[in-house]
Amino acid sequence: MEINSIPDLKRVAFIGNYLPRQCGIATFTTDLSDAFTEQFPDIQSMVIAMNDTIEGYTYCDKVRYEIRESNLFDYERAANFLNQHSVDAISLQHEYGIFGGQWGKYILTLLRNVSAPVVTTFHTVLEKPTPEQLETLREVARLSNRVVVMSEHSRRDLQAIYGVPEHKIDFIPHGVHDVPFVDPGFHKDKFGAEGRFVIMTFGLLSRNKGLEYVIEALPEVVKHHPQLTYLILGATHPHVVAHEGEAYRDSLKARVRELGLEENVLFYDQFVDLKDLKEFIGAGDIYITPYLDPEQVVSGTLAYTVSAGKAVISTPYRYAKELLADERGILVPFRDSKAISESILHLLENEAERDAMRKRAYMYGRNMIWPVVAQSYRESFDRARQQHFSEHYLMTVDSVTEERVEEAPVMKLDHIERLTDGTGMYQHAVYSVPNYDEGYTTDDNARALIVSVQLEELTGLAQTEAEQQSIAHVQELGHRYLAFLWHAFNQEKGRFRNFMDYNRQWLEEVGSEDSHGRSLWALGAVLARSKRAGLQGMAVRLFEEALPAVLEFISPRAWAFSLLGIQHYLRRFPGDRAVLSVQNTLVQKLIDLYQANRSENWPWFEDIVTYCNPVLPQVLLRHGQANNDEQAIAIGLESLTWLVKIQQSERGWFMPIGNQGFYPKEGQISYFDQQPVEVYSLLSACLDAFRITGDIGWYDCTTQAFEWFFGRNALGVSLYDKATGGCRDGLHIDRLNENQGAESTLSLVQSMLEMQQFAREHEDRLRVNGKRRASFVLVQSPRTAR
Repeated sequence: MEINSIPDLKRVAFIGNYLPRQCGIATFTTDLSDAFTEQFPDIQSMVIAMNDTIEGYTYCDKVRYEIRESNLFDYERAANFLNQHSVDAISLQHEYGIFGGQWGKYILTLLRNVSAPVVTTFHTVLEKPTPEQLETLREVARLSNRVVVMSEHSRRDLQAIYGVPEHKIDFIPHGVHDVPFVDPGFHKDKFGAEGRFVIMTFGLLSRNKGLEYVIEALPEVVKHHPQLTYLILGATHPHVVAHEGEAYRDSLKARVRELGLEENVLFYDQFVDLKDLKEFIGAGDIYITPYLDPEQVVSGTLAYTVSAGKAVISTPYRYAKELLADERGILVPFRDSKAISESILHLLENEAERDAMRKRAYMYGRNMIWPVVAQSYRESFDRARQQHFSEHYLMTVDSVTEERVEEAPVMKLDHIERLTDGTGMYQHAVYSVPNYDEGYTTDDNARALIVSVQLEELTGLAQTEAEQQSIAHVQELGHRYLAFLWHAFNQEKGRFRNFMDYNRQWLEEVGSEDSHGRSLWALGAVLARSKRAGLQGMAVRLFEEALPAVLEFISPRAWAFSLLGIQHYLRRFPGDRAVLSVQNTLVQKLIDLYQANRSENWPWFEDIVTYCNPVLPQVLLRHGQANNDEQAIAIGLESLTWLVKIQQSERGWFMPIGNQGFYPKEGQISYFDQQPVEVYSLLSACLDAFRITGDIGWYDCTTQAFEWFFGRNALGVSLYDKATGGCRDGLHIDRLNENQGAESTLSLVQSMLEMQQFAREHEDRLRVNGKRRASFVLVQSPRTAR
């Protein structure tokens, strides 16, 4: 069974250091999340920030959660936070030094506990890792759905050294800000450098930067160009300050004095903001990165200056060799001041070559600007999610077993009561708490009215006084649900309204055709099954007033819901010629629709299979049985058989068609999100098919659908909440929808009630060799359940 559609990307979390923390990772995470938000404003972005100090940092509102890097429990808590907030994708910035534990192993705790797909960007990929470094990075890669590298060297090393599959790796260049290609003289006046050659290095200072070798190279350059300024821009790295203070900066200043370069070397000891940084870079004629670590695989400062069209001199660390290839810069040996001075002089004295180098660098950087990079990350997120959902689905297919299916639990009506107030039943819940913001619907109050009527048939069957009291209370709520329908009916329009807000204000004058049909279904159920005269009196009046409108409906499901109500009504008043006429008209419309759309490989009523599908064949089966209509029965059985077939997994559990795409003719089936109402609809229809045919296979389909609620499904998890009595709202492709709204809870309770009713009616037919065939246990009292 193929997974062909995934839910829309709605929420992304970025994990890493974040400004105002001073480091390259913080700048990168900030720039990436900002660029992604700007490119995709409809996708919510949040940041999980890593803290290296107890007091933390003064973050902007985008930072939703903070992790103390040395506190292992924070990583698990952060994973729970991400899961609770239903994040759709995670972007993790990985550098060994920003996470706690040996070589940053604490981050593995978070990765093992998050449910969302992860895209990890590796900022360091060592060519010669220690065994511990190798193990850590391999595990991070294994727990990630995709990994991102910013150099081809890193891509090759991930495969050859770390064993990461090629198909899992995305190359996305380091993002840069889009700046115009300008003459350096444009910005020099802002820094008092008019008429001077400006060489610069920027970034957080530390001893592995090698700045002393540039300073040693300057005396020879200054002999020929005394109007030269070397600008060293940036604060000392906070971790260096914590370890040795400003010893490195002080040593550089001392050497400048010894060489008599005080007029030529300028230290700017600040972590500058983006606006100032762009102006500083713009003023530079030559940029130098004399870094000492040959394994450095990325440099944000080098990426910025290349994309800004600077002439660059660099030592041959791995990222520089790749970025400055094809004459986009000059490479000099490590720790070689003479080579640095010669390269500076060469560029200063060859303006045409310097300008050509600048243009090549600038044009290369067009693919590195943040809008392009953000789009590439979006594509990586999409690939990760597709892979994540496919792998998750295959994993559950292989792991779901019969032993994971729970027995049908005690029917618990607490959540129905919780969702009901003095007006009626709330439409939605947030987890198990009623959601006032979403108000009420006629749809759900009609469903609740049906349940209250069904519960009348349990009177006297409860095994404890508490059970009987609960049943009686929900029965009594039937008055409230019927009152809601009465109030919902718009006398002037002859139609039901559907949506009401929490303040009891109707949001429309005419509701959906489906809600009208469901209301007729509920009213018919009251007339056919309730013994309460007060309910029946109101129901018959409302039914008669609401029925004429259905003849103008165009929704096949509205026809079918109305027919369910009509069929109930005719059990009570079989001679009502007006209602019989409406029934015959609607049945013929369904038959005509089926014949117009049916083909050998598509025995269905429409050119798409959408929602509450089994109700279409079900009403034909009921009509055929009541009226000896063989054509209606034949169509009902043929279409229902096909519907069951296309919703079977290879392993034998029910896979209802999902609402994220449905199943268009000539298209592919979307199996997610799966909704409880679809399962109830199939269960009810298959029971009717068994009543008509006596074929035990239909009962097997029924129990298969019923067991979907309790774990025999694509995720192997139960939707029933034993604590509340509610039912979760459905199955996403990778997790439960944890909310417990009215439709879902009522679908489960209706399923349980119909299974109980059927078992009472057909106990003898369900026995094989003296044992009941059902694969679940019917309603138990708390006493017998223990």
